[in-house]
Amino acid sequence: MPQDLPGFYFDAEKNRYFPIKSPIPGSSRNACSASTSAQKAPPKLNQVKHAERGKGSKVVKMLHVRELCGNSISSNKRKVNFQEQYQKIRASKPLIWKYEGTRRIADAALEHICLDIQTPDGITKSEILLAGGLNGTFCLSEVGYGGRPANNGVQCMPDLVHPLNIEKQTASLKSPGLLWRPMGAVIEMLSSVSCIKISRNYHPQATDIESSVRHALVTTLGSETSGGSVYMMNLSEPLEYGLGIAMLSGRFDEISRIKSTVWTADSNSDGNQAVIGTNIGAALVHIESGRRSWICRSKSDVLSLQFDCSGNIVLCGLRNGAIVTVDTRQKPEHLHDRLPRHQIPLPFFKASASSSGRGQKHEKQWFELRGDIHHSQTISMPSSVSCLAALRQYDQYFLASSMDGTMRLYDHRLTQRGAVQFYDGNVNSHTRVQIGVDPSERFFMSGGEDFCLRVWSIKSGEMLYENKFMNSVPSVVCWPRGVQDCNRRPANHFPGAWLGSQEGLFYVNL
Repeated sequence: MPQDLPGFYFDAEKNRYFPIKSPIPGSSRNACSASTSAQKAPPKLNQVKHAERGKGSKVVKMLHVRELCGNSISSNKRKVNFQEQYQKIRASKPLIWKYEGTRRIADAALEHICLDIQTPDGITKSEILLAGGLNGTFCLSEVGYGGRPANNGVQCMPDLVHPLNIEKQTASLKSPGLLWRPMGAVIEMLSSVSCIKISRNYHPQATDIESSVRHALVTTLGSETSGGSVYMMNLSEPLEYGLGIAMLSGRFDEISRIKSTVWTADSNSDGNQAVIGTNIGAALVHIESGRRSWICRSKSDVLSLQFDCSGNIVLCGLRNGAIVTVDTRQKPEHLHDRLPRHQIPLPFFKASASSSGRGQKHEKQWFELRGDIHHSQTISMPSSVSCLAALRQYDQYFLASSMDGTMRLYDHRLTQRGAVQFYDGNVNSHTRVQIGVDPSERFFMSGGEDFCLRVWSIKSGEMLYENKFMNSVPSVVCWPRGVQDCNRRPANHFPGAWLGSQEGLFYVNL
């Protein structure tokens, strides 16, 4: 076999080397010959082609170009990054499973983490899915490839629902496996579960107490007779199966009860403070003591909020469409609810046109807000803010969605200039739907009121996937965090996203 030379390919018929003149296979006869030669020579191309058979010939051609031209390839007459293009193809053709026996248990909140499990053979790490439902159910399930004894819990098997024309062997390699819910791993809360949060800097391999996961923050919405509550679920000790009802109930502590509706919550990076969004504003809650202090007061409900990376700033998304930036570092004169008052402008809106057909009237509205507000960073969405999602790799950026289907990307430093990126195609009118951002922060997904799931590229704004495979709104999304080192995670497995709806629990592998 002739030796490979950089920048040249070997023509077996003419028994000589020729230079590679074109970066795109098929753009010239020489380049076509080069592609054919490259396809036959490197064995790793055949391996990749077999593994990506379901993605079509487009991926194979891209791999050939990368082998010849490096990581920068040409697509649609412009230079693009091979890895980005490959990830887009993966995101446009996801594999989706539905889990039996999960109806209405995961339509409010989801978290997937890696925790210590006490077994007869000692302590081992395992993937755990925490799920909350609008019916008040909170449950814990183990995500596994082998499973546990069925007589000591409930097994939920995955059923591939999209696409259906795929090899079973390929699908099984990308499946997360069955869910096993042990005895006593379900608890009924006083009202609907509104949020489950783990601190953002959580890492399963952390050895120091400050950076490893110690607890989960769980909030309930509240009811007509009682307000919402904030709970701390203790995760500092290994989980032990076979304890019956005490398995979960003994780990829950109610740290604060509020005479208000608790819509949402977030935990700071250290996990020692939480911020909650209610129908009368936002409040800080100290996890250990339960001490509560209001940082924002408003007559408009705080439906979504997020800590920034510093833990000193909170983004609050309100029912009236405003997104305000609140400083949590209270000054002495602001204690005892003596928060400064502000008049926050809402954008111009169009009143209904008169029957005569004359032009619509524009008016300006204001609403009162109390707290340390950064006026220059106030943003207005067209309708109620449904979800806010801060990015970690680009800590000045965050995604925002409103209930009219609008989705945008903002930069904290350039809020007065408007959105950095727009994302079209979502369908919504009044439903609170979460945004799910993948760990690499290349894509995000969201459900719509038309029962469709959609995936967008964060950078380009391009919609990569749109499909309906359920008969309810996909309202909750979460990606696994820190599960690569768990004992049953295959080395070649790319963790997908969990998707919750009233119909049940789904797993989406991009």
